[in-house]
Amino acid sequence: EQKHARDVIIDRVIDALLSKKRGQLILVEGEAGSGKTVLLSTIFYLISTLKDDGSILRQGFSNLENYVLVNHDEQLKVYQDIVNKLNLGVNNKNDVSKPTHFITTHSPNAPADVVLVDEAHLLWTQGKQAYRGQNQLEDILKRSRITVAIFDKNQMLKTEEYLEPDDIRRMEERADSQGNLIMLSNQLRINANAATIKWIRDITEKKMISKIPKDDNYDLRIFSDAKKMYEAIQHKAQDEDKGLSRILATFDWKYNSKRKPDNADYWMVTAGDLSLPWNLQLKPKNARSLKKLAWAEQPQTINEVGSTYTIQGFDLNYSGVIIGPSVKYRHGHIVFDPSESENTNAIRNRTLKNGKKMKVADRLLPNELNVLLTRGVNGLYIYAVDDELRRALLEAENRT
Repeated sequence: EQKHARDVIIDRVIDALLSKKRGQLILVEGEAGSGKTVLLSTIFYLISTLKDDGSILRQGFSNLENYVLVNHDEQLKVYQDIVNKLNLGVNNKNDVSKPTHFITTHSPNAPADVVLVDEAHLLWTQGKQAYRGQNQLEDILKRSRITVAIFDKNQMLKTEEYLEPDDIRRMEERADSQGNLIMLSNQLRINANAATIKWIRDITEKKMISKIPKDDNYDLRIFSDAKKMYEAIQHKAQDEDKGLSRILATFDWKYNSKRKPDNADYWMVTAGDLSLPWNLQLKPKNARSLKKLAWAEQPQTINEVGSTYTIQGFDLNYSGVIIGPSVKYRHGHIVFDPSESENTNAIRNRTLKNGKKMKVADRLLPNELNVLLTRGVNGLYIYAVDDELRRALLEAENRT
């Protein structure tokens, strides 16, 4: 499926370049773990290495202006590392940046050739900070002949990223009308059977907890003690064959990156007897050499708790997820309680196109949990703060 998508996209890009088309949108949709980032990285490399070999199909391709954009600090590090290691950013005029930088440094009068947008669901759909526009994707399309965008509506996390259903439909119709809508359906990250994957999906999509299925390949466990879950993740992280395992949590504990808390050194996540600092607070011993690595790849982060802001787009071999008090279990269903969330980016009002203000937390908080539950390749460990939710999960694990 990925290979077919890769070939289709490369063909469409070459066709659009040769025919001097503009405003082309190639939209790739797929859920978390369907291989979207791997696909985009491969396309980025292939387009970057197109050579002018004298044939009609390659004329002028060596001077392509090819960019990759991602509105995510940790993913930005990954692409910058790819560019540096493969020496793609020196001779081929490639660039890796955030969308706002690209928009402010490029004019619609001189569009780039190909712009690849990873995590397009993180693009802003309203003005913010240095960005004065109303829709980053629209502004990118005006500044690019061909835009390849990777999108998953179930990974929108902030009100400034929120797209109304009609906007999503119009975006899909635009790509489809050009023959450029590509859907990825296979789950490639999670090494689990279909029943296990469905069990995870049902939590956020159907708000229900069913019996945990038997799965010999995937280690899915529910913990009654958060500290024991952390110890299990530490054990996995110490095994070189099962490394890169981390603790994650819903954003239900206070955190401010600009200052320390009163009377404490770190902003903490506390669940039962477990108390660990939020991500991006512990300093690595070799800060200079490690700062270019993504959060999960830095060794000291085994002693921190990751959030969607540091783990989205990444794989872990084993993930331990603390489901905080914003997720509860009442009357046989999972409910999301914005009053218990500290994720102001998700729970504040969003102004819609019609001018009305609306809370969209009921859509964004399930997305947050979805991102966290779909990180683990070989295993997922869960601890729930809410007593009723924890009991329901433990019962689901023990049902015969």
